[in-house]
Amino acid sequence: MTSTPPPRSSSGLDPEIAARLKRSADGLVPAIAQQYDTGEVLMLGWMDDEALHRTLTTGRCTYWSRSRREYWVKGDTSGHFQWVKSVALDCDADTLLVQVDQVGAACHTGARTCFDEDVLLKEAASADTQGADSGVPSLDQ
Repeated sequence: MTSTPPPRSSSGLDPEIAARLKRSADGLVPAIAQQYDTGEVLMLGWMDDEALHRTLTTGRCTYWSRSRREYWVKGDTSGHFQWVKSVALDCDADTLLVQVDQVGAACHTGARTCFDEDVLLKEAASADTQGADSGVPSLDQ
């Protein structure tokens, strides 16, 4: 999906960080919000340089709405805040992982996460796989 890019105003984002980001044609970077203490994936939002700057400096997640063409701070209207604990850039510099303390629902539908309702594949525990060696060493190995 292509949307009109956010306004190209100067951002307060650290130029060294800005230089590392690989953006979409729209000037955006996907930002995955994850609950910091459980690892639960909450939602996916989009950030441009200004949204990332605001997120880093305020401690609250700011996203760019592709449909409304405006910035939005998670929780300003819903009361479901995302308090930022850490922000990491992936190895390709094209995706952000924002670890947050989520207050209330993360999804606009009111669900805890945006990934609860439409699970396409879920590994089922079966007699064939129970006790099988996964190839991943356990902590006591």
